[in-house]
Amino acid sequence: MMAIRFPGRRLLVALWCLFPVFQVMAEQDVLVLDVHDPADQGSATGTKWRLVTDGVMGGVSEGRLSPATMEGRPCLRLQGEVRLENNGGFIQAALDVPDAVLARIDAYQGIFLEVHGKGESYNVHLRTHDLWLPWQSYRTTFTAMPRWQTLYLPFAGFEPYRTGKALDIRRLERVGIVAIGRAFSADLCIGKIGFYP
Repeated sequence: MMAIRFPGRRLLVALWCLFPVFQVMAEQDVLVLDVHDPADQGSATGTKWRLVTDGVMGGVSEGRLSPATMEGRPCLRLQGEVRLENNGGFIQAALDVPDAVLARIDAYQGIFLEVHGKGESYNVHLRTHDLWLPWQSYRTTFTAMPRWQTLYLPFAGFEPYRTGKALDIRRLERVGIVAIGRAFSADLCIGKIGFYP
């Protein structure tokens, strides 16, 4: 009687019990570039985060990278003033991608980010060995809300900027988290970053 009357409920309960297993499997499938350690600016793959500003092209934006804790979670915090004078307009947290990661990159569909912000929009810029000029990249935009969130950004959604070359993810060189394009006070916490299948 119960089996006939409530089959949907039984199925729902069974699926609910299995849900944590699926979460664990998904965690094992991702390739993590960094889970930020507040002790330094090194990444999980051994490369170092570095700050890049529009000063390399004569701009006057100012920024800083620092280890921080946001709502109890360690993070790398990108802060600063983005200014548009002298054809400027960006500050960036940049992380080189080591060859050991590139050897596995074909198994992944995009980048995931755990971020916390103040409702502002930011970019992710990908640089590959096919690009020579400093302003060239492959770009996508996200909004960092005032809470921790995990974002999934597919490689197919990255648009080429000032290049005619298609994105070849096997030639990835650097990932940049960028405050860009308008005058504003940037304040973004980056927790975990990596690739998802």
